[in-house]
Amino acid sequence: MAHYDVVVIGGGTGNNVAAAAADAGLDTALIEKGSLGGTCLNRGCNPSKMLIQAANAAQQVQDADRFFLDASLHDVDFSAIVSDMDETLSGLAEGMEADYRATDDLTLYDDEAVFVDERTVLVDDEHISGEKVVVAAGSRPFIPPIEGLGTVEYLTSREALYLDEQPESLVIIGGGYIAVELGYVFETLGTDVTIIESGETLLGREDPEVSEAFTEIARKRHDVHTGYRATAVEPLGEGVRVFAEGGDGGDDVIECSGEDVLVAAGRRPNSDSLDVASAGIETDNRGFIVTDERLQTSAENVWAQGDIAGNAMFKHAGDYETRVVIDNVVHDAGREMDLSALPHAVFTEPQIAGVGATEAELKTADHPYVVGRQALPDTPMGRAKKLEEGFVKVLATPDGEILGCHMLGEEVSTMIHEVLVAMRAGSGQLSDITDTIHAHPTLNKAVEYAFRDALDA
Repeated sequence: MAHYDVVVIGGGTGNNVAAAAADAGLDTALIEKGSLGGTCLNRGCNPSKMLIQAANAAQQVQDADRFFLDASLHDVDFSAIVSDMDETLSGLAEGMEADYRATDDLTLYDDEAVFVDERTVLVDDEHISGEKVVVAAGSRPFIPPIEGLGTVEYLTSREALYLDEQPESLVIIGGGYIAVELGYVFETLGTDVTIIESGETLLGREDPEVSEAFTEIARKRHDVHTGYRATAVEPLGEGVRVFAEGGDGGDDVIECSGEDVLVAAGRRPNSDSLDVASAGIETDNRGFIVTDERLQTSAENVWAQGDIAGNAMFKHAGDYETRVVIDNVVHDAGREMDLSALPHAVFTEPQIAGVGATEAELKTADHPYVVGRQALPDTPMGRAKKLEEGFVKVLATPDGEILGCHMLGEEVSTMIHEVLVAMRAGSGQLSDITDTIHAHPTLNKAVEYAFRDALDA
């Protein structure tokens, strides 16, 4: 049996833990069957955002007439867009693997790991154990129990990001961020997209004003069916037919067809494939590994981070957790995690960004609050950009403590960051924003105006 000081399972954010342990002179094993870089680099954030940039470029051409410019989009070389993305990212993953194989005190195992005992895994018919173990094995697409799904070649985000040819039509099952981002990409580049979502709006976890506004924007772009649950699929010539039932479960049934169907109904942790119970690692009722504030699991000297821990399934949360785990596993720091003021962003057109509580959550908790709003089209830069939609919404206590901020519009994934600093490093008060001099006429002036509106409420 090979024994190491540190064993890291998962080559996404976990690869940084392995590198730090090896740099500290600890004999380290990194176990990853797929390409290094994990979901974000290979099957998520990076490939999707590269495709989104192509869609954004196409969108700008399509919108050129708003600025009295005669421009038209004559052709989309979809395969070239995908090939360029693939070559760029595969090169990064291959370079990372080459570097790690040349790193002292680091052994890379290219296979799956399955726990067989405490801090002991089976990898390629070899038992490997560690004084300390970090589980960072990520998540995979959740496939709901839809009748007939096994009879068709459906797509998940993994396959949809690497299609050789662009489908003429696509049915998307699900209305979360993966569904709307990929729906935007395919529609803007020329695919007819249909979205089926069981909730009453797309992006149902957003603040209600954001999700409702975005759903109406999406209806102008796609054929959107909210309040319908996909129940069955069947082959249809060269494509797929999807059946969906309305919320009452009665005779309200719709049929949607497309060349392909994309299942984007969420993600599930990979804890089951690791058999974590054999190592005494506790999971919750959804399969996420339970961790404490130091990201330790129920098993001694075992930590978990990233999607598999389920604290927050964002790459930026995983990066932060990586720093906590490095401090605790490599340096015995006893550092506690603090995920307060954790943001998120959705890279559609327009973008969405948010942090903190939504208005629905505050109402449910019967928490007193005031609201401040500012429409982006009513700002000087909004008028210059000829924006037609978008707003900043802030929620605060009556005495000025920031509870949440939610944005819809151009550049909001960047605009949200001044709010994050105010909530995490400042006093967390509306005055952190209103007392800051904002460059004129940037779109961030909308943040200032919204916060002033809340202060005056």
